[in-house]
Amino acid sequence: METNLYGYFFMAQAAVPHVKERGVIINTGSVTGMFGPKELLDYSVTKGGIHAFTRALAANLISEGIRMNAVAPGPVWTPLNPSDKTAEDITRFGSDTPMGRPAQPEEIAPTYVCLASLQCSSFITGEILPIAGG
Repeated sequence: METNLYGYFFMAQAAVPHVKERGVIINTGSVTGMFGPKELLDYSVTKGGIHAFTRALAANLISEGIRMNAVAPGPVWTPLNPSDKTAEDITRFGSDTPMGRPAQPEEIAPTYVCLASLQCSSFITGEILPIAGG
């Protein structure tokens, strides 16, 4: 809880005084926080908490002209994947997505850029955008 959830609270507490009107804060959640698989109970709780925190704080910040959203990626390939998985698990990683594979980081990065852009997302706040390969 302290690592995955408290950090978002303290980050926002420190950042909000410096964010100007028309600014945006973007959190990273996870589709795991939306669906809560039984094998990932603690992780699901913290990611779901990030989603709830994002929505609640967005409702508080919009009166100051600050938007807040979150991206909820599905499986994403990172260098950490092989460090905590068996070779067999790696070959199946992400295969349960409709696209049959995990995302590459560069495939989800444009979502953050879109949410950061006033031209692209000025009417979006308090949203959790799942990017899960289908």
